[in-house]
Amino acid sequence: MDGIFILDKDSNVFSRTAGWHVAKIFGEKKFGHIGTLDPMATGVLPIVIGNATKMIPFIEDIMPNKKEYLFGMKFGVETDSLDITGRTIDSSDFVPSEDDIKKAISKLIGNIEQTPPMFSAVHVNGKRAYELARSGENVEIKPRNITVFELEYTGKSRDDEYNFRILCSRGTYVRSIVRDIAKLCKAKATTTYIRRTLTNGFNIKNAHTLDFLEKLVNNGDAVDKYLLAPDCALGDIPVINLNDEDTVLYKHGGFIKTAETDGLYRVYSNKTFVGIGRVENQILKPKRTI
Repeated sequence: MDGIFILDKDSNVFSRTAGWHVAKIFGEKKFGHIGTLDPMATGVLPIVIGNATKMIPFIEDIMPNKKEYLFGMKFGVETDSLDITGRTIDSSDFVPSEDDIKKAISKLIGNIEQTPPMFSAVHVNGKRAYELARSGENVEIKPRNITVFELEYTGKSRDDEYNFRILCSRGTYVRSIVRDIAKLCKAKATTTYIRRTLTNGFNIKNAHTLDFLEKLVNNGDAVDKYLLAPDCALGDIPVINLNDEDTVLYKHGGFIKTAETDGLYRVYSNKTFVGIGRVENQILKPKRTI
């Protein structure tokens, strides 16, 4: 099977492990995922299986890069991982007012510089930052430019957990947002939960859990109807339709004459998606073929 399954990832699961379980259920060995979620985070994680994995770079480049998260924080302690799974490295009894929190988040909206967490997948000297951090090395991570489109405080829970919603660009770390809110409030805090509700155009409303998939299999129900077509997220790329003869040539790496203008195209044969090609000087050349 080739396609995309929109997973609602559970907490305490690595993104790749979640993808492996989904691919196994669909009977595929080849898989990938669009974006990554922290192990403690839950929510939208598109799992791409089979030959549809060839479409991942195009989906990531073409689909809107806005991501939405719901998250919580508690004041009092700061951890090395910036979330509740980490080791406490500092503490404070000070808890800011809700007005102070609202003032702080207003300063984090727009184009800002953000330093990723020490425990992150950012490359430092050829290695992942979390690998260096776990080995006890001091990790110096350079800040990066991100965009926070929206950041709102949604209220306080009974257990003194403060809740937020953020709409942000690719590369934003929610755990760093929590750290920076606390810093602006002159307090200490850590992240209690992260739930992604939107990524690359994929919405939590269309997501299903791994447990849901497993129950379908155990009940003998079909799972393929929950698998989206490989071209489902390529809607902004224009289309070229090939006849049977040109399709055979194209699939074998051949070039096809066309009247279309230069650019990237979705290639179809009798309404069947064939892959992605590029037209240069009225010649269609294959880039990725399903």
